[in-house]
Amino acid sequence: MSELRKTYSGGLFFLTFTVVGWADVFTRKIYTDELIKNLKYCQEHKGLEIYAYVVMTNHVHLIASREDEQLLSELIRDFKSYTAKQFLKLTLENPQESRKEWLEMIFRYHGNGSSQNEIFAFWQKTSHPIALWSAEVIKQKEEYIHNNPVRAGFVASPHEWILSSASPHSPIQVLDLR
Repeated sequence: MSELRKTYSGGLFFLTFTVVGWADVFTRKIYTDELIKNLKYCQEHKGLEIYAYVVMTNHVHLIASREDEQLLSELIRDFKSYTAKQFLKLTLENPQESRKEWLEMIFRYHGNGSSQNEIFAFWQKTSHPIALWSAEVIKQKEEYIHNNPVRAGFVASPHEWILSSASPHSPIQVLDLR
């Protein structure tokens, strides 16, 4: 991993977690609920500090840091490993999932030949951590995150997308960037 793509103690970072094959997994409440539950767990028990976020159909953006001297990259590694197992189980064992065969094909294709995965992959390997070094860059990334569902054509205004820190009904409490 490039030094530019690593986290460091005390840093604030823009992160992206993308489902392999850009598969639209987070179109179903069962999966978004699991994602939110795990992000909240990391906030409460692992020192994850979230300042802005959005959950899209196939990826998640965060502005985040980690309490204490622990590296955010370690938390990300553990979060992605644990949630990948959870999402694979939920999608592949869900009798209500009409896209099960298609999702299994995508997860298997991306897991095949990877030393990090036995059979399946859920998340793309990289999280693209970008250090946020100035108020201007932080504001730009926050606007990018909040306008993501608007650019995708899902809503007319950022506050209408519930799975975002822009929404007054956001299920995740975020810290103030200002």
